[in-house]
Amino acid sequence: QVALVESGGGLVQAGGSLRLSCAASGRTSSIDSMGWFRQAPGKEREFVTTISWRGGGTYYSDSVKGRFTISRDNAKNTAHLQMNSLKPEDTAVYYCAALLAYCSNYGCVARERNYDYWGQGTQVTVSS
Repeated sequence: QVALVESGGGLVQAGGSLRLSCAASGRTSSIDSMGWFRQAPGKEREFVTTISWRGGGTYYSDSVKGRFTISRDNAKNTAHLQMNSLKPEDTAVYYCAALLAYCSNYGCVARERNYDYWGQGTQVTVSS
């Protein structure tokens, strides 16, 4: 079992920055990748980004590419999401997720059902 706990959400003005963290505990050695998804009110949950726990390779959705950066601290079993140049449309509940199986392409890492464990979510609100 793997437990994930997000932190760092909050309210920020458009153009501002926030940093989310996701701390993993339990069988962390079984994790292949850590990802972030988000769900805005009235919308389906969507892929944001993911990072390989071993090699550090990353994938980003087009909507956040160039503005968001995912990183990892293997020693602390923590993934971070640095969000810059935030826009009102980034407002959502952000979920951290752990993927146990290896994924070799964007289509695989972006598929919600492939992830095995999820955090409880943290609210990010961007005001205009």
